[in-house]
Parts: sequence; structure tokens; C-alpha cells
Amino acid sequence: MSTPHDDPTCQSMREAIHFGLAVEGSVATVTLNRPDKKNPLTFESYAELVRFFRQLQYDDAVKAVVVTGAGGNFCSGGDVFEIIEPLLAKDTKGLMRFTEMTGDLVKAMRACPQPVIAAIAGVCVGAGAIIAMASDLRLGTHDAKVAFLFNKVGLAGCDMGACAMLPRIIGYGRASELLFTGRVLGGLEAERWGFFNRLCATDAVLPDAMQLAHELASGPTFANDITKKMLAMEWAMSIEEAIKAEAVAQALCMTTQDFRRAFEAFAARQKPVFAGN
Repeated sequence: MSTPHDDPTCQSMREAIHFGLAVEGSVATVTLNRPDKKNPLTFESYAELVRFFRQLQYDDAVKAVVVTGAGGNFCSGGDVFEIIEPLLAKDTKGLMRFTEMTGDLVKAMRACPQPVIAAIAGVCVGAGAIIAMASDLRLGTHDAKVAFLFNKVGLAGCDMGACAMLPRIIGYGRASELLFTGRVLGGLEAERWGFFNRLCATDAVLPDAMQLAHELASGPTFANDITKKMLAMEWAMSIEEAIKAEAVAQALCMTTQDFRRAFEAFAARQKPVFAGN
């Protein structure tokens, strides 16, 4: 992996110790890398991931992000003994501080301008399923096991935005089933329900996600940022409000050099080379 050294994301890479981070060209790959426990999260990895995704708002070098897990699994959620057990000793204020921090990870992923692609194999449960949900695109495998396990540990399904986001991805009834029961969603069913954008072979899911990330990174990234923002904003808009907002957003994109580059390339019968401005 080639790694530029003068951007803030790579500075974060040198500081991150609770997950793997590599940059190849304009694509950053985040690897949850505790394979002996199927890559659970800790207080520290939560905090580092929040900082990383927040920094991406100011990083023009990274154009797309891939999130994956080491050792054939995506993420087994919060570590039982490093997160769940310590939470039993916290008071209400301490618990609120924790749940707000976990929600900050989803907010940071949604706020970063880069498209985030999850490459999912094996176990993807609890907070791991939330990270997958918060990604913009999800590539999965036949052996993937997705589950929102919160009710299995005596908690509500309304965790880290799940009750808001999951119904918008797979529909209200299906989201209700998963959040009320905590049952496992297999790879084929996840693709059929629309949680996975597509299925890949287990050894191909990360390369396929990387290929897709590089394709998006070579596109009109300013316009991609606008698309991501509008997808989020228009959840709370009427159709009339959305059409008005999209008119403003699209007019803004028409002021970019990438829009001009696309026309000039078409006129010259060439493929456009976008620069993100």
C-alpha cells in the first residue's frame, strides 16, 4: 500500500492503534483487526474511529473509504468484557456519555463527504451491524451473518440510529423483525432485502469493495459529496422541498470544473478525468 505523508488522515494512521488504517492512492481502508475475537469494538476503538471519520471532513486527499474486518469476520459488536461488563458499573450520566459517543460514530460516518463502503464477511452483529448500516454501500458474502442483537442483551433496538436508518434501507416491517427478534440475517437474504448492494465471493469481497471505492474516487467527488448530503437531508423533506433543494444543489454542481470537463471530454469523444473541483 502506498501512503502519502502530508494529509491529516495519514497522521491519524500513525496515531491509530486500535484499528488498521492504510491509504492506497485516494482510497483509505479501515480494518477492524482483533481477529481472535471476531473484531469487537472497545471504548478506545470507538473513540479513534470517531476521530478518524471526523477528520475526513477536512481531508481532500482521501476520496473514498472502505471498512472491513480481519480474519474472515467483519465485527462482533462491543467487546463483552471490555465494554459490556464495565457499563454495569456506570451511573446514568456515564451511560449517557457512552451511548452518545457510539452515536457520534454513526454521525461522523454520515457527515464525512467521502462515500463509505463496507466489505462484509462472516460475523457482522451488534455495533458491527450498525457500522455496516451507517456505510453508504455494503458488499457482502454468502457466509455473512448480520444481526442487530440488542434485544438479546436486554436492550432496545433503538441503538445508534437503527430505528431511523434501518427501515429506510430494508423497509419498516423487515427492520421491525430484525430489531424485535435480534435474529441473524444470512447473506442471500440480506442481498434480497436490500441490506447488501450485492454478494461477492468471500475472497473477493474486499478486492471488489476496493475496486468500487477507486471507481468512486476517480469520479466527480464534489458532486458525490453533494449526493451524500442530499440523501441524508431529504429524509425529512416533502417531495416539493426535495425538488427545490435538489435544484439548488445541482446548480451548484454545474459551477464546478468537473462539469465543464465532462462536457469537453464528451465533445472530444474522450473519457472525462475528474479532479473533484
